[in-house]
This record gives sequence, structure tokens and C-alpha cells, in this order.
Amino acid sequence: MSSMPLVAAVRDAQSLLGRYLPTTRLVEAPSLRRFAGGNVYLKLESELPTSSFKPRGALCALTVKVSRQKIREVVASSTGNHGAAVAYAARLLGVKATIFLPSNPNPVKRARITALGAAVVEEGMCDLAAAFRRASDYAQADGVYFLNDATDADLPAGPGTIACEIFDALPDASAIYVPMGDTALIRGVASAAKQISPRVRIVGVQAERAPSYYLSWKEGRVVTTDTCDTIADGLATRTPEAPNVEEIRRLVDDVRLVTEKQMLAAIWHLLVEEHVVAEPAGAAATAAIMNSQEKVGGKVVALVTGANVTPAVLQMAAREAEVHSGSR
Repeated sequence: MSSMPLVAAVRDAQSLLGRYLPTTRLVEAPSLRRFAGGNVYLKLESELPTSSFKPRGALCALTVKVSRQKIREVVASSTGNHGAAVAYAARLLGVKATIFLPSNPNPVKRARITALGAAVVEEGMCDLAAAFRRASDYAQADGVYFLNDATDADLPAGPGTIACEIFDALPDASAIYVPMGDTALIRGVASAAKQISPRVRIVGVQAERAPSYYLSWKEGRVVTTDTCDTIADGLATRTPEAPNVEEIRRLVDDVRLVTEKQMLAAIWHLLVEEHVVAEPAGAAATAAIMNSQEKVGGKVVALVTGANVTPAVLQMAAREAEVHSGSR
């Protein structure tokens, strides 16, 4: 039996989130048409508070939890965007928040978390394994809730609202490209989208240097990787959850890998051609469309999931664009 929310529950989540969050825009991207062979639309999740899609899930999950029991503190392990979303939700709901990050995290995301009033603890290397363990241990205390976006049952209805907004604006959307990190986003979006429009094609996108869920989806079993060293910190997962693998095997039609250079090129393309700011994970769906071996046609939606890009990454994108231009 699937653990994914029914579309009625997602519509309820949409009503809840409407009290706090705007409906993000779905805008046509004419410069991407030549890559897709059809119209391409960008779903600008970067317009939400914290500049990422993550508040949708964090607000849903924390609101439900607070309604059920006394919560004095919420904790999360995160590479940045989920942590900022939990900090944002906690501030709205009057709950203390502590966020466990890997050492040397994205400074833009770290600053956003602290600005929202949450405490920050750094632990481990570039992936989340050590930070997750610290958060899990910390949450053993009474009244502390560990909001883990990879496993929280109340969270996927939040990102599922993205699919509702897409089909409200574009009823004949034929494909949705979704960046895929811990899979909470794609599980929520795909579940709602398939209930609304069963023929819609869902395409997940992972970083080539963090392919654990791609490999797991392809092989039908949990496949871990030794590292997940990618500039796309929002996609940096290496230890898939078995139930999540089962869900994406059922819901996701295809998964694509994108390289570091392809994400940098997509960042620059979105900035220059469409005037949209995106971090590497946020540009991953666009990168997949720009490097597709087939013209998908129809009306294609690419999620722009976050805009918390560092100056260093923007400089890398500019240098790659300059090199590419000079080699023509």
C-alpha cells in the first residue's frame, strides 16, 4: 500500500499553505524550446520564503505534529534549504529550532538559517550522515521532534501542492522534470500529478556525482554510494531509504543524470536568457532538458527548486560560459 498522500489531502495542504505562502509563478521559457522540441515552462519555487520549495513540506509536517502533541523544539539535518524551511516554519509556529548541517556548509544557506532564529550545529563532512546521527541523538530528549524530510509521513503533501498549482495553471502539461535529492519532492509531486493527470510523464534529475537514487531506481534496490561530492548540495544524498526507492520505482517514468558543467551551464542560461536565479540543484531540471538526447515535445515543466546560489558558484558558471563561448 502506497504511503503517498491522496490528491484530496494535497488539496487540504494547499489550503493550509495558502495562509502562509504565495502561489509560485509558472512562466514560459522561450529560450528552452529548441532543446525540448516543445514549450517549456519554469515553476519558480525560488519565489517562496527561504528561496526554495522546502517550506511547503516543513510547514505541513510541523503544523500536523504541533496539532497532535506538545513540541518544545524541532530539529533537522540538512545541507541547507530544508534547514532554512524548518527554521521558517518553527518561527511561524512559535517553536524553537536547531539545525544540524555538514561542516563547511553553503554559507548563503547557513546565514539564512541563523537569520530565521535557529541554532546551527555543524557536524561531519559534505554529506549528511554525521549530521543526521547527531540530530537523531539530540531528538531523543522529551518534547523534541526530528523533522526528517526523507521519511516524514506528513511532509510529501506539501511538495505535492506544486503539482496542483502546475495543473491549475497548465491543465495539459505533458511532462514535469523534478530535481531529486532525498526524493521527498519528487514523491509528493509525482503522486499528486499522476492522480490529476495519469498520463503525465515524471522525470527525475540527479547529479552525476551523487547518483544513489538514480542507481536505486534503475536496479530496483537500495544502492548506496561512497561519496556524493557535487556542487548541487541539495542533491547530495548517498544513502537511499528503501520505502522511497519503492515509491519512485512506482511513480517516476525516467531519471536523468546531469554533470557539474551541465548544471553550471543551466545556471548561466537561466540567468542570462530567462533572468531567473538558480542554485545548482535548482537548475538541474533545466540542465536535463538542455542536454536531452530526444525532443520530448508537448508542454514541459521544469522545477526551479531553489535560488540560494553562492557567489563562488556564480563565478564558476560565468567562467564556464566564457570558456564555452571562446571555444566556438
